[in-house]
Amino acid sequence: MAKFPGLFSLEGKVAIVTGASAGLGQAMAVGLAEAGADIVGVARRKMSETRTLVEQSGGRFVAVEADLAAGEAIERIIADSLTAYGRIDVLVNNAGTIRRADSLEFSERDWDEVMDLNLKSAFFLAQAVARRFVEQGGGGKIINIASMLSFQGGIRVPSYTASKSGLLGITRILACEWAKHGITVNAIAPGYMETDNTKPLRDDPVRSQEILARIPSGRWGVPDDLKGAAVFLASSASDYVNGHTLAVDGGWLAR
Repeated sequence: MAKFPGLFSLEGKVAIVTGASAGLGQAMAVGLAEAGADIVGVARRKMSETRTLVEQSGGRFVAVEADLAAGEAIERIIADSLTAYGRIDVLVNNAGTIRRADSLEFSERDWDEVMDLNLKSAFFLAQAVARRFVEQGGGGKIINIASMLSFQGGIRVPSYTASKSGLLGITRILACEWAKHGITVNAIAPGYMETDNTKPLRDDPVRSQEILARIPSGRWGVPDDLKGAAVFLASSASDYVNGHTLAVDGGWLAR
């Protein structure tokens, strides 16, 4: 089990991680627990595997089954977190979805479903958590999960690109507004990762090879590749890092 000393320690901290049932969210929840944090996992489905992994890492785990696209979920997430632990120190805004279709054919429904979850809910959950940080005093850490498409256009994912570009902008404005409260707001932009969202790309041998050919590291990322970045941005090691979007992409953007 990895241990994070000194500035990277999250002992005594409470972290909310959305989209925690699998993939990137699960890996980041486990990484934060390995650094000492207790976890509130949020997802639409059961999180029994995440609970087991967090508890094996020495952390406590509370599951909140909720659809973040529904406004009432945010109040419940905050309330359940405070009931369980009495405080909140870190938010990882990871929950997201994607729809693929040519922009000429893209539907309003697909646009709204992606924007509501990826961007709208991320802003309002960050707002609710930041209000709690201000009430508690002592600041806090917010980490938004952006994307390579926060920087690039992509293909056949117009609402996803718009939402992740917007998330980069929200990260910057909230960092500017909330720094006076001791709150840092940063983002992680994962590269091409082995997740459910990228399965159609990985299953397409031509597209998969095109992607791999551009990644200097020569491989798809895996969820555990985000652990270190999440711990860094959640910990005191990043106290003077604010409004930044950190690419964890195997060198994709460097090409």
